[in-house]
Order: sequence, then C-alpha cells, then structure tokens
Amino acid sequence: MFGLLRCRNAVGERVTLRAFSGQFNGLWRVAGWVGPVFDVAAFDALVREPEREIKRLGREMGVFPQKSTQWIALRRARKTLSRQLMRQIHDLYHLVNFRGEQTPLVKAFVGNCAPPSGTGDCCGPKLLHHAATHGLWPEAMAEFYWGRSNASGVKAHGRLYSACAGKCQPILGFQLCGLQ
Repeated sequence: MFGLLRCRNAVGERVTLRAFSGQFNGLWRVAGWVGPVFDVAAFDALVREPEREIKRLGREMGVFPQKSTQWIALRRARKTLSRQLMRQIHDLYHLVNFRGEQTPLVKAFVGNCAPPSGTGDCCGPKLLHHAATHGLWPEAMAEFYWGRSNASGVKAHGRLYSACAGKCQPILGFQLCGLQ
C-alpha cells in the first residue's frame, strides 16, 4: 500500500507527504518518503537475536513429527518467544497526536486485545505521525494499492482503500485528536 497526505505548514504552504506500508524493498527508510514511527536502529538491535532463536526453533520443529511431544514443546517455546518479542517491538512505537500528546502504541490502541503485528506500520498512521511531529495540518489523505493483485483478490491495483479495521482504525482516534 502507498499513501499521500496533503498538509499545510505553519505559513500556509501546501506540503505533500508520501508513505509506504511496512518496508519498501526491505528498507524501513527511503529518501523522500515518511519513515516509520519507531527508531530503526533500536528495532534492529531488539529483533536480531530473538528472530534467530525463533527461526532456529522453527527449523528444529521440522525434525520431529507434527503433534509429537517434542514438536509441541518447541512450538510452545517459539510462540512464547514470539509473543515476548512482539510486546517489546510494540514498546518501541510511540504515537503523537495533533495536541502534541505522545503515548505508547499499546495505550493508543482501542480494543480488547493486544495490537496485531504490523500495527502502526501502515501508510495512514505513518503519515499522520509525521505530520503531527512536524507541525503540519492535514487536509486530505489517500491510500491505494499499487502492484499485482494479491492471491485472495482483497487488494486490487490502483484502488483506493480506507483505513483497515484491525490495525489502523483502533489507533487513528488518538492520532487525530487536536484536529479541527
């Protein structure tokens, strides 16, 4: 997904921001595009070792028959490690709204569960966070899919999409606070 946010700066000039969801060609930061809402170096340092261990556990699971005692124990260990890592990753995300308030992602997320993986990485949240932290006032936003349609047909090339219900909508309420 890609997104555009048209804003005005403090002197009334129009500014257009661009963002992509997640990573673009394996990169979190690309010149001319809004970056993520977390510190990339801190993220890389955090995930390096746990991801190696998660992958090792997955490989080791492949040695044992599915549903065997060893396979189940390895799967449980991998799941526990993955959940711990996801909580630590979410702790890196701090959102800012247009009142200048800052809060951790997990506190901004409205719902009965923890935020799903990828929450805060979509275009809309990245664009609004950047605008709020740079004194820009949004006027219009569009998110669209560019590329081959996915296998399920949920995303179609060139179509506009609204904020997703599972990841974006639960944090947009906080992010939009302070806008007229």
